[in-house]
Amino acid sequence: GAQVGQRFELQQPQDKVSVTAGDTLILTCTVSKGGPVGPVRWLKGWGDGNETVYDQTFSSPRVTRAVNESDTDFSIRIRDARPEDTGTYYCVKLKKLLTGDELFAHGKGTEVSLHEASLLPSMVTAAVVLSFLLLLLGLFLALCVYRRKRRGDADSQHLAGPAAAGSFLPIPLRCCAGTPGTPSEILDAETSHLPRQQSSKEDNEIHYADLQPLPPAPQHGRSPGAACSEYASVRVAAK
Repeated sequence: GAQVGQRFELQQPQDKVSVTAGDTLILTCTVSKGGPVGPVRWLKGWGDGNETVYDQTFSSPRVTRAVNESDTDFSIRIRDARPEDTGTYYCVKLKKLLTGDELFAHGKGTEVSLHEASLLPSMVTAAVVLSFLLLLLGLFLALCVYRRKRRGDADSQHLAGPAAAGSFLPIPLRCCAGTPGTPSEILDAETSHLPRQQSSKEDNEIHYADLQPLPPAPQHGRSPGAACSEYASVRVAAK
């Protein structure tokens, strides 16, 4: 990687360099003292189609010296690497003559390649976050279904409890509605046409009650202000 002339050495150690788009590319080149008068340059490509990337006589916003004011280290820094930066770079030492600059020594060349920024880490992170959110959503839905099922079972047991026990809520029956103070008169008037049954002290012990609708009572016995809507007879069996 070096050519020697008049005890002069030029070292370009990098064979290949890969850089991510947008990053900074550093190309290394060192020379020894004692060489002929002449500049050191960086060329992209070789032959008639080469391009001067760095020259001591001018500077570029993107291409600068890695070590300023050094007379042995001519490494350069290329900022914001782009696709057009790919290629092979050569560090060359020129010898100044009256007719112009002449090539005195050059490095073996450094091949530069560019690769896009990897999307794998960000994709993996997004996949992990999405999986976690889906897991939380699944747990939430499962909890909602479980709570709804438990609530439905509880309601079913509550409704089935009285029926299973054979008990029913009592429903109050009202035969007639009259003015305050005359309930007995109304009842007597409305039930005067019913057959009388012998009362007994044992009537308080009721074995069963059979409620049946009755035919309309005669209108002549109805007390004023009474509003009867339904009639029933109660059959009592004494013990």
